[in-house]
Amino acid sequence: MTLPPVPESFSWTESPAGLVLTCRPLDAVTPHLFTTRQLQLTADDWRRVAGLLGARQAVTLNQVHGRDVVVVRAGAPPPVGQPTGDVLVSDDPAAAIAVRAADCAPLLLADTRSGAAAAVHAGWRGTAAGAAAAAVDALRQHFGAAPGNLIVAIGPSIGACCYEVGSDVVDAFAAAGHPRHLVDRWFVVRNARLYLDVAGANRDQLVLAGVPDAQIHDCRLCTAMHLDVLTSYRAERERAGRMAGAIRARA
Repeated sequence: MTLPPVPESFSWTESPAGLVLTCRPLDAVTPHLFTTRQLQLTADDWRRVAGLLGARQAVTLNQVHGRDVVVVRAGAPPPVGQPTGDVLVSDDPAAAIAVRAADCAPLLLADTRSGAAAAVHAGWRGTAAGAAAAAVDALRQHFGAAPGNLIVAIGPSIGACCYEVGSDVVDAFAAAGHPRHLVDRWFVVRNARLYLDVAGANRDQLVLAGVPDAQIHDCRLCTAMHLDVLTSYRAERERAGRMAGAIRARA
């Protein structure tokens, strides 16, 4: 298998969870990973992911394409089952927090000072709703993390090369109150068709929330363009599996 190239801030690694992608600057803060299509995300797989990150368990969500936040606290009982939301924040090193994606952008954040972490699931609806900014605000509110101390990794997601959308999606972003000049930047027009840059939109929203641009790292991998390694709902529909972005708070 020929692996798709990634920026110098990212690296591919063979692991007990199959091939995984990690971000070097984020890895310097706390363990994390993005899985590939090699992992099916069964119950055993989630235990494997937790173990790789040095955690006792993995906490996941019933994802609904929004911006609701679930908080995992050290010393408190873990959430029962799968709580509903699209953002997890945690200061508990015993819990790996994780989101699933198959075109939507998985975002992993960590505070260089406290070690608190966040995992975000941001498809177009979550991006329009400001899920990334919700994570930054929750890390500040619950764990005192200053946005300027956050390191962010943006995992594989469908790129503006492939993510054709309708005008209703543009309308949803405008109705959510995003500045018009940014909405115009996030939607690319080619041959009279609209394409959305999900990763770029999330990056801009993180910067607006106070995260320095130099501390936001995008792997620049389009899920629909690398189906031998990644999985894409847009390209594969019901046959598509899911990939995980997982992180734990620093011990």
